[in-house]
Amino acid sequence: MMRGPHLFTNQTKRIVESLLFAAEKPLTVDQLLSILQGSEREEVREVLAELCREFNLQERGFYLEEVAGGYQFRSSPQYVEWVRKLRHEKPHRLSRAALETLAIVAYRQPVARAEIEAIRGVEVGGILRSLLEKGLIRILGRRDEPGRPLVYGTTSKFLEVFGLKDLSSLPTLPEVESLGKSDSDIENKRPLDRGDKGERERVNRAEKTDVSGKNPGT
Repeated sequence: MMRGPHLFTNQTKRIVESLLFAAEKPLTVDQLLSILQGSEREEVREVLAELCREFNLQERGFYLEEVAGGYQFRSSPQYVEWVRKLRHEKPHRLSRAALETLAIVAYRQPVARAEIEAIRGVEVGGILRSLLEKGLIRILGRRDEPGRPLVYGTTSKFLEVFGLKDLSSLPTLPEVESLGKSDSDIENKRPLDRGDKGERERVNRAEKTDVSGKNPGT
């Protein structure tokens, strides 16, 4: 008996929804295809796009986001306070110095420690160790120059923590500079669109980002 394409798509949609709900980390299209044997890549992408639309338009306490190369259900930031009470945990936030160092690594990777210190004007060895321990940056290798210094780059956890699809989702430097530096503008909410407002919220919420590695949505 042949399956109708609409019925099969609905079945795939429910299976994908269940897998996303059960996963602790963002699921990639390749991971879903390895489980959904017989499904086509385009079909899975369409199912994911439809689920994103459904959950994001319903104004629920969670939403589906493409992040760190995969897809993940995430709690809406405005309800994080209640989620933390459930987990009896305190947020682990980055200091201003750590955020500045992390931003340099994100935008200039692969980057050596000496380059970071030249930009910031201070020693950053301790901060780099802390960022490595938190899993936000990693050592990419050594530069082929005298002294063969280590070079650093960001990790998939960095993308996940800051809600980025990939590195191309980072706001451009001119966009960051145009946002200003007023602490009164800092908000902790989900980007609502792909325009300037979404970029502003994405950058501003970095100040309040919990880097414990535990996504409230899982």
